[in-house]
Amino acid sequence: MAILPVLFALNGFANELPELGDVSRATMSAHQERELGLKIMSEIRADSSYMDDAEITDYLASLGNRLILGSNEAHPNQEFEFFALRDPTINAFALPGGFMGFNSGLILAAESESELAGVMAHEIAHVTQKHLARMIASQKYSMLTSLAAAALAILAARTNSQAGQAILVASQARQIQSQLDFTRDHEKEADRIGFNILVSAGFDPHGMPAFFEHMQKATRFYENGAPAYLRTHPITYARIADIENRMQDMPYRQVLDSLDFRMVQAKLRASIDEPADAIQHFDSILRDRRYTSETVERYGLINALLRGRDYPRADKELERLYDTLQHDAVDEALENHHLGTSIQIERKAPPSNAMIETLAARVKLALGQTKDALDIYQAALQTFPHHRALIYDYTDALLRNRGADKALKFVSRQLQFTPNDIRLYKLQAQSYAALGNVMSAHRAQAEVYSRQGNYHAAVEQLQIALQNSDGDFYHNSSVEARLKELRELAANQDKNK
Repeated sequence: MAILPVLFALNGFANELPELGDVSRATMSAHQERELGLKIMSEIRADSSYMDDAEITDYLASLGNRLILGSNEAHPNQEFEFFALRDPTINAFALPGGFMGFNSGLILAAESESELAGVMAHEIAHVTQKHLARMIASQKYSMLTSLAAAALAILAARTNSQAGQAILVASQARQIQSQLDFTRDHEKEADRIGFNILVSAGFDPHGMPAFFEHMQKATRFYENGAPAYLRTHPITYARIADIENRMQDMPYRQVLDSLDFRMVQAKLRASIDEPADAIQHFDSILRDRRYTSETVERYGLINALLRGRDYPRADKELERLYDTLQHDAVDEALENHHLGTSIQIERKAPPSNAMIETLAARVKLALGQTKDALDIYQAALQTFPHHRALIYDYTDALLRNRGADKALKFVSRQLQFTPNDIRLYKLQAQSYAALGNVMSAHRAQAEVYSRQGNYHAAVEQLQIALQNSDGDFYHNSSVEARLKELRELAANQDKNK
């Protein structure tokens, strides 16, 4: 089996993932590329490092969409999906089908939102410029053979980095230098295209070279010689100088970080460290007033307190957070906000922020104040109807409190707007199951598997659904038609193995 060894670092799960682009149209269709990406993503989602956090994912998607929409690089049919991994190493990577991963270590290492946007713009350029496609095509290797080697190396290196290294190096030891040269050309092109994407989206153009410079300076602090990002994205001073030359005639542009960017960083700090350490971290910052935003630090503290199961204090800090918002210039002052017994303010202004509202409801649920939590969800969804964490949490809260009928109506309505949302289908399946509708529960679960690229499991679910048919002709016909489609997809999948 063959793979491109120089595209891998060998010290952690995320670092083993290759820097990928898209296969040329002559070699792989968009559908085949997406299928390839789904195969790799099925392994990533099953790993404990995968962060199934709707708010962090939504933030990355929002940032990515802003970059993509601000440029003319992406093909209209190109799909993108952004996700995070719980991994302290500084790295990011792109996969076939537009999947892009960002380690928590990289997000925390970014000193500004423009720096994170610069990294993301660089990865987007790898996808739009079809870089991996050219590599696979030039090596004349089977797409699935390369995938098999990559998957084997990824899995081996999760538990044994030496095993992963042996598989990779032995496969193409003689071609390392040529692959390095090829990668450098791609990196330079991704810098140029990514820089244009960054500027077009309105970010500080200094963000990209600033992050690269941080990485260069960081090399002396790493025993292995360089952070993971430098090993998978070799940076030279010439590359940094080239980007800086492009900025010479550009006017200075001050771009403030969004509140969501800083809160995502605070949430990551609260979720990665041990709860006691995270609480101590935020307490120290707040006590010494070493912050640019008290709102952000209190938000992080409440997340840490929830993880530490100190719910009464989390509720008290929530009150302080809203008091801070009333006097802070971070957002509009909150008036008339209703938060149950802890805070009673008549609501006249919109909710503060979707992430804060979601956190407030979680605190109330943790305290057993279910009615107050549901009130918060309902009010916040009026202002933030597309915030996925609110949607998921509200549905889950209804299911846990004998509201399966309401949950089903709500989640089915949401699926009309986002018909490919895997988690919504999971919640729909749970809602049907709670109501005793076995056939529809299995049908919804089939859609979960189909959107994960597991067509055989989806077929099995529909077969079970038909075995539990309620006799309704229209329902049966619909399931049988979908079953036929999925069987064809499964057959095509088998044919390409």
